[in-house]
Parts: sequence; C-alpha cells; structure tokens
Amino acid sequence: MNYLKPQSISILMADDDEDDRMLTQDALEQSRVLNTINFVNDGVELLEYLRNEGKFSNVQDFPRPSLILLDLNMPRMDGRQALREIKADSQLRSIPVVILTTSKEEEDKIRGYDLGAASYIAKPVNFDGLVELMKNLGKYWIEIVELP
Repeated sequence: MNYLKPQSISILMADDDEDDRMLTQDALEQSRVLNTINFVNDGVELLEYLRNEGKFSNVQDFPRPSLILLDLNMPRMDGRQALREIKADSQLRSIPVVILTTSKEEEDKIRGYDLGAASYIAKPVNFDGLVELMKNLGKYWIEIVELP
C-alpha cells in the first residue's frame, strides 16, 4: 500500500483526568505523531469548544478538530451524552470520535458504536502501551484515513 505523506491533524481530547491528559500528550510526543492537541475537561466544555462558545470563542486558538478522543466517565456531562449531541448536530457529526476510556463494559462498547463512535479503545495500563497506541492512532488517522 502506498500512503501519502502524513499530514498534521488537530486532535481534541475530552478527559477529566489531568494525569491522563498529560500522559497522552507525552505519548503523542514520544510517538512522533504530527499533530496538535487541545484538551477539555468534560462534555460541557467539549461542546462549547466545538461550537466556539464562551472561553473557546477564538477560532484561531480553538480550531475545529480533525479527531476527538473521548473519555466516557466525566463530570457535568459524560462522554455518552456528549457523543449523542455531537452526532445529532449537522455541523459536528462528520468529526470522527474515538472513545478512549478505562471502561471495558460490553454495554459501553455497544452503546458507543450505536451513538456513532468511529472506534472504541480501552486505555492502556502503562505508558509504553499508550505510546504504542498513539503511534497506531497516528498511523491510521493521519496516514491512512482521509478526513473531511
């Protein structure tokens, strides 16, 4: 298979765990995946970011993401509800959402795909696993998939 030269993409991660956010950023840097990443703490902030509302109103600072990494278990609005709202919004539904969560519940997997998730991935238990995951995500979402 011949892949085109990798392009940089914008990733938005919704996760309330600061350690998970920092580890993901470090793993992306370690994996040498070409991209930018922004973070929000919960589903409310995710939707505000996507709609450029409130503190996310500056489109230059908060660009439309090419890919969303979504945790399911967050305060205020969990990932399930946020995913439902994203996929119901004609302006947002084309953004691929990858559920990246600690939940390995079959019901969460089924419901995530039913709501329109592009992928469901259980968070690795160690940093090396996270680096490998970011390499694979980068290869797939940057080198193989053609994003809108």
